[in-house]
Amino acid sequence: MCRHLAYLGPPCSVGELLARGPHSLQSQGWAPRDMRGGGTVNADGYGAAWWVDGAPVRYRTARPVWNDEAGAAVLGSARSGAVLAAVRSATVGMPVVHTANAPFTDGRWAFSHNGTVRGWPGSLARLAAELPITDVLTLDAPTDSALLWATVRARLDSDDPADVLAELVRSVGASAPESRLNLLLTDGEQVVATTWYHSLSVLVTEDAVLVASEPHDDDPAWRPVPDHSLVTARPGHVAVTPLDP
Repeated sequence: MCRHLAYLGPPCSVGELLARGPHSLQSQGWAPRDMRGGGTVNADGYGAAWWVDGAPVRYRTARPVWNDEAGAAVLGSARSGAVLAAVRSATVGMPVVHTANAPFTDGRWAFSHNGTVRGWPGSLARLAAELPITDVLTLDAPTDSALLWATVRARLDSDDPADVLAELVRSVGASAPESRLNLLLTDGEQVVATTWYHSLSVLVTEDAVLVASEPHDDDPAWRPVPDHSLVTARPGHVAVTPLDP
């Protein structure tokens, strides 16, 4: 089912952020607390993107997050005030390769999908038909998440990112009921996310915001996001809007 997070705030070590707290994203690789029937561990790789000079730098691997010394060295030395990261539990039948892992990136944007699209690939055939054929042929991987990203990416230059995610989850939710569509999108300045049959929490302070599948600690300041919601966030501010199915 995967777990993910997005952080905006004072620069910090990317590796430290992934390991922060007793329930860190790293520990969610082997001991997630709220998978809701979407698997038991997230052992099919992980990835992180961090922003340097306004654009994301990315690291992805198919190795489990707890067994990747090279990645630990890379992320431990990287510092940024904007990070998106995810650990993956691959849906049965989808490839376990590093290119199937979030974050997916293009220009200043990075994207993650926590969930699964029911009836893949047939249920997304209409969406795929609306994309330029070159976009479909050059997907990072033959997965539902990669196609969702291609659909989002195609609209980001002209449409508001919050509208793009809201319209996408409503459309896919209608054509593929019971899909889990928990999306996370950031350009390093704002975070846009959805909850659609899975968990999300937000921790906001005056100078930082953290949006995550699960809180990394038991701080009472964490705010759970209701199901079927759209989240827009930046340091010091969070807005949550209902998403009617």
